[in-house]
Amino acid sequence: MITIKHRNAMVRLSEHVYEPAEDSYLLADTALELVSDGMNVLEIGTGTGFVSAVLKANRNIRLVGTDISPLAASCAKSNGIDVIRTDMFTGLKAMHQFDFVIFNPPYLPTSEDEKVPGWLNYAFDGGVDGRKDIKSFMEQVCDYLKPDGIILLLVSSLTGINEVMQEVEQSGFSSQIIARDKCSFEELVVIEAKRLNVSENNFLN
Repeated sequence: MITIKHRNAMVRLSEHVYEPAEDSYLLADTALELVSDGMNVLEIGTGTGFVSAVLKANRNIRLVGTDISPLAASCAKSNGIDVIRTDMFTGLKAMHQFDFVIFNPPYLPTSEDEKVPGWLNYAFDGGVDGRKDIKSFMEQVCDYLKPDGIILLLVSSLTGINEVMQEVEQSGFSSQIIARDKCSFEELVVIEAKRLNVSENNFLN
């Protein structure tokens, strides 16, 4: 089994689970700058558990991950992550309990003939426009985030960064890009989203 090390975290990989790449490293490093000791953190779609493992190796936090893939859930557990095998938020109590909700969604625009077989497809397939799971995420996240909590969302220029930010803002959040990385064929960004208060929502509407 291959193991990688980053920021004091040792992470086991699996051939059947999305291997951490530039997007994973950007999200992990950005989250590490913002997450403090004592916080409650939720990572949706944790995969190998790489981002969560980096946070746990450097911060004294309470953290839980979710993943729809049983193979990913098993891999993340082997890396010391408390994982619930579920589809996004399903199986979690809607209790406004998390300071941070972190999500690296499947963001590649994917047609029917581009799908890959098995559970690995869930790590890549963002639907026709790459934003299928982002929309579903934004519709649910408010029930799990503290009023002053923060969302960290990793997206690609292939997904449409401006379109994602509009989706975030239409869901009642402010949004700003706080980190970016230029790869060979895409730009990766981390969007920080914070809930607008009632007066701000009314003003925007």
